[in-house]
Amino acid sequence: MDSESPAGPVELPVTDELDLHPFRPEELGRLVPAYLAECRTQGRREVRVIHGKGRGEVARSVHAILGRLDWVESFARATPAFGGHGATIVRLRPAQSGELR
Repeated sequence: MDSESPAGPVELPVTDELDLHPFRPEELGRLVPAYLAECRTQGRREVRVIHGKGRGEVARSVHAILGRLDWVESFARATPAFGGHGATIVRLRPAQSGELR
């Protein structure tokens, strides 16, 4: 580990946008659900997930993850103004009172 690497996990600010570029593909299965769950806790209903265009592998992984989350109301590729094929817009169901993440 070099002297500029963080000593532990890095806290991400939770916003209505998640850029996956800094993450490894194997991190997505835990990262995406956890991030979206926190968005729901904060009352966010729509999140833009930026996965990039590339070969589409990350987008396919993200869509597979989203399809397994029952509290994802819907998801679709973003319009060109919001990233087109490089991003997905996720609509979240509101968190219910007392609901566990």
